[in-house]
Amino acid sequence: MTWHRAGRDARLVLAVGHGAGGGIEARDLRALAAALPAHGVTVALVEQPWRVAGRKVAPAPKTLDVGWRGVWPALTGPGLPVIAGGRSAGARVACRTAGELGARAVLALSFPLHPPGRPERSRADELLGAGVPTLVVQGGNDPFGRPGEFPEGAYELVEVPHGDHGLAVPGRAGITQAEALAVVTDAVVRWTGPLG
Repeated sequence: MTWHRAGRDARLVLAVGHGAGGGIEARDLRALAAALPAHGVTVALVEQPWRVAGRKVAPAPKTLDVGWRGVWPALTGPGLPVIAGGRSAGARVACRTAGELGARAVLALSFPLHPPGRPERSRADELLGAGVPTLVVQGGNDPFGRPGEFPEGAYELVEVPHGDHGLAVPGRAGITQAEALAVVTDAVVRWTGPLG
């Protein structure tokens, strides 16, 4: 875990796991780690054991859940409410384990609603089953699920205009990459306000 501490004014911990194809260096995770401590939210970037071991391919979802459960005691150690978060596969882990671990809420970045081109293989049940306040931040052009494909449910969805699965925006989008990341950080700062 890499901690980005909020200091004496900390009121929440946001634990964020990475996706199956990358690590904690993802642009949205770095942006959150830079922005949130000033707003009383300590950010813990959690690297899954398979990445720490130097493997290039993520294991099965249930194995990812085991790794997440293993770090949870360290996340609750500061004695603050913990928001379970993640990007892509990490978002699925956060949703699947939130209830059992006692997460205060879930932050789902680039939730992989379905495999690209396979909308019939929906993972909506994982998102809808989180059982706690949930914020989804989704790229407008994410092939794993565009915002309009998400079902009705007890969660909030914020769209990053023109963003892909990595929340990258093309140069012709009319929005810069910095502005796209500000959509992410602003939404999370606003959403975490009443949580703790």
